[in-house]
Amino acid sequence: MKLRTIGCVELNSVALGMHVADEMIKAAEVELVMARPTCPGRYIVIVTGDVGAIQSSVETGCEIGGDMVVDWFTIPSVHPDVVPALSGTSLAPQVDALGVIETCTTASCILAADAAAKSGMVHLLEIRTAAGLGGKAFVTMTGDVASVQSSVESGVAGVGDAGPVHSHVVIPSPSKALKDQLL
Repeated sequence: MKLRTIGCVELNSVALGMHVADEMIKAAEVELVMARPTCPGRYIVIVTGDVGAIQSSVETGCEIGGDMVVDWFTIPSVHPDVVPALSGTSLAPQVDALGVIETCTTASCILAADAAAKSGMVHLLEIRTAAGLGGKAFVTMTGDVASVQSSVESGVAGVGDAGPVHSHVVIPSPSKALKDQLL
């Protein structure tokens, strides 16, 4: 499946999240990329399709989710590294400088990852969703120091009005032991 546009709704309820996922799929011609619980008792739904269908699907999800919606987005032209990093299938031959952006919601982390990947010559290593992180999420990326620095700054700015950025860092030369943990 080649993804161009993705949309996401993140909720504070697993049961309502499942209902929202079902209604988002029924609301427009979209394909389900991900629908699963995250911590702490949240649920994330990600769909793909054309821009209009995604906008309609996300709008439906937000309406049904109501005050249980934590965060949401539509990315019209998602960077090709985002979904492999989100699914844990991203492969990097080596880790040079390491950039990390930690956010308070999964949706805002995906926004940060997309903005970071689009702004510089970096490779997304992983987007770790809120499982076991108390609702937070983080993205890791690698490249040369200047590219990673620029991409982290763009990723932080790319979150915009979505859930806040909790922390971010650039490690110019990570230790071999840390690199081994990342690959």
